[in-house]
Amino acid sequence: MISEEYILRVAFETIKNGGSASKPGKEKFLAPMDVWSFPKYPSRTAILPPSVDLAFELRKFIIQNEALLSQEDCWLGTWINPKSEEYYLDVATGISDLDEARKMAAKISDEDGRQIVAIFNPKRNETIYLCNE
Repeated sequence: MISEEYILRVAFETIKNGGSASKPGKEKFLAPMDVWSFPKYPSRTAILPPSVDLAFELRKFIIQNEALLSQEDCWLGTWINPKSEEYYLDVATGISDLDEARKMAAKISDEDGRQIVAIFNPKRNETIYLCNE
């Protein structure tokens, strides 16, 4: 069972920093990595208006995606899209090489049937938009 303290911290970090990366099963936040992060399963991404109860939606998303979030190469990625101010909750993964990350994001978008909006490098604090929303 995920603790309320962890859920509230994810919500706080998301609002404060514009996003977060953590492993829900361990309730551990990840240090900024020099990888380009994107959703591994874009059709599972929750895109939510800024008016939602973020803590409630986080808990629901984690429960619905528990098995995927437990995969070694996945984590809970949260992001506030600065263009729309919507919350994005992702089963995230990452690749260190930018060109490879772009190719993989495009491939996953095609296979999963939902366009990945952007990739993000937390170490560089850099977002690259891949499509027009």
